[in-house]
Amino acid sequence: MPGRTWAGTTLDDRKAQRRAQLVAAGLDLLGTQGSAAVSVRALCRSAKLTERYFYESFADRESLVSAVYDEVGDQARQALADAVAGSEEPRLRAERAVAAFVELIVDDPRKGRVLLLAPLTDPALTQRGLYLMPAFTALVGQQLSHGDETGRQLVAIGLVGALSNVFIAYLDGTLQVSRERLVEHCVQLVLGADAFGAH
Repeated sequence: MPGRTWAGTTLDDRKAQRRAQLVAAGLDLLGTQGSAAVSVRALCRSAKLTERYFYESFADRESLVSAVYDEVGDQARQALADAVAGSEEPRLRAERAVAAFVELIVDDPRKGRVLLLAPLTDPALTQRGLYLMPAFTALVGQQLSHGDETGRQLVAIGLVGALSNVFIAYLDGTLQVSRERLVEHCVQLVLGADAFGAH
């Protein structure tokens, strides 16, 4: 029964803890070794849990990978929303948003790789990446100050695509620049795109 406790925790608490362990293991494997390294066996070994406990929370490997992606995506959306809240000045909004996103994906590159690189190689995430993109595009579009609604949408779609490619190149080592230069360039992209929308 869910209400029973053992060593001060309920069955539901322990189940949630095991699920969190598996998601953490998934983030680590997917974010450091890539899609091919993520198997049910490897996840259980990394989480120090048996397969029985894996199937207690997840139907299969794909559902675990999707849960990892969704968690990182939610963190990214929240970080961006928090960064732009309460600021009216476009440059300050752009600086805060870029800094928050860079902090999330650079300070913990595993999250950047899960969010931006894993959907390119893992079939379980291809469609999920497509679902997440409109949410980011809408968030960016709300921060643009020029143009009509359609114009802002067009600019936001192009801007999210451009920023994604810059971050992908940074994460996979193609682009080798300092963090400061990365942030500065992305802020200029955001401001330039917003100004473009005025035309």
